[in-house]
Amino acid sequence: MLLTLLSALLGAGAGASFIDVPSALGEILSGRAESPDARILLYVRLPRVCASLLAGSALAVAGLLIQAVLSNPLASPNVIGVNAGAGFFAFLFMAVLPGSTGACALGAFLGALTATLIVYAVAAAAGAGKLTIILAGVAVSSIFTAGLNAVKTFSPETLYNGSTFLIGGFSGVSMADITPAWVCILLALLGCMLLPRQLDVLCLGEETARSLGQPVGVIRFAAIILSCVLAGCAVSFSGLIGFVGLIVPHITRRLFGQSHRWLLPGACLLGACLVTFSDLLSRLLFSPYEIPVGILLSLTGGPFFLFLILRRRRR
Repeated sequence: MLLTLLSALLGAGAGASFIDVPSALGEILSGRAESPDARILLYVRLPRVCASLLAGSALAVAGLLIQAVLSNPLASPNVIGVNAGAGFFAFLFMAVLPGSTGACALGAFLGALTATLIVYAVAAAAGAGKLTIILAGVAVSSIFTAGLNAVKTFSPETLYNGSTFLIGGFSGVSMADITPAWVCILLALLGCMLLPRQLDVLCLGEETARSLGQPVGVIRFAAIILSCVLAGCAVSFSGLIGFVGLIVPHITRRLFGQSHRWLLPGACLLGACLVTFSDLLSRLLFSPYEIPVGILLSLTGGPFFLFLILRRRRR
């Protein structure tokens, strides 16, 4: 909690120029944001910090849910086609509705939801096993990736307009961008907090969960839909940020053990902290230039993923 608060304060105060956050915040609360610092805080830093906190918490909890229901520590929302679906629909909406405010965000959310529903429908028709969900996710991701490449080929201007979305980052984000998403994210996070006992039982194995009277199919469906809503809403304003849903659940298990009663809030706070600190670093490392936070997270997440693969092989 303290680390998350510290990351938010640093994110609000640091950047190309450092500002006095308490003084600027006092101006904003008094209703007269007239100084340059107060305007920077109100229109640039606060929206960016809020966006990074929301995206980090949503992506981390989404990854934790997917790893729990698929019993796969290397899983993330990408496994069920969230990123591929979001990318395809975002670019499709930008091509069909050029210049429309919110087209990219709406397309990203609908794409994530569509991909997830297709994956689950295919898995349900074939038996809804964990392996079936993963295989269906790979197939659906491949189809949507091909569609994304087709849109980029036939509408090159969308590639220019959507390049930031593909990389992932918070440059230029405003409160208007995150307003439609934050309510859905908060409701989905509250919904996740109702599932810790069921997720703990599911992690013991499907047969054990069924013998204890748990409706495995219902739990899995609820967790996947919640994961989709969280990841889809986050992607709608942050772009395709990777590895948060993979890295944070592992760190959380190291710190809080295996009980989802602590893992869910822990992942929420750690995810928010990681993404906000990463966004801060992306602004400071080469100031006054900025690296998209998606690049920074991929540079750290890639080696971490390889470490997990090698560690599993040794076991």
